[in-house]
Amino acid sequence: MKIGLISDTHGYLDPKVFEYFKEVDEIWHAGDFGTLELVKQLQDFKPLRGVYGNIDSQTLRTEFPKEIFFTCEGLSVWMIHIGGYPGRYPKVIKSQLESLKPDVFICGHSHILKIMPDRSFGKFMLHINPGAAGMHGFHQVKTLVRFDIKNGKPENLEVIELGKRV
Repeated sequence: MKIGLISDTHGYLDPKVFEYFKEVDEIWHAGDFGTLELVKQLQDFKPLRGVYGNIDSQTLRTEFPKEIFFTCEGLSVWMIHIGGYPGRYPKVIKSQLESLKPDVFICGHSHILKIMPDRSFGKFMLHINPGAAGMHGFHQVKTLVRFDIKNGKPENLEVIELGKRV
């Protein structure tokens, strides 16, 4: 299974997303969609899973949960918009990670692309923040992440740069 991971679009959907995600089976959005129109564009293109972010309207908050925990092709995933980083998780996030022990923890919010291992919870966990794909924020380059799930493991992780934020 191929996954396209995106976050922090803030109402802007770069046309290159459709090119880079044309071969994915699902798109996962880690919050701050920005508009319902953007959500509809993604849903019309590919199956979409996502969580709402801090800038998302009440309409989007009724469409998407604050967090989701799911298994996809044997890979357990926890996604929430505001999650922190390995070694610097807020207390409530750390508690949930200790309880859920996902294989992959996905968050957005910071606009900082990070893919890093975390062994803090008694097993290997991969932390992924795809950075920001929108135009709002302090990030300099818009980014996406693409990966495969094989035998319950994430493989072939790719960072995709969409160009400079203007």
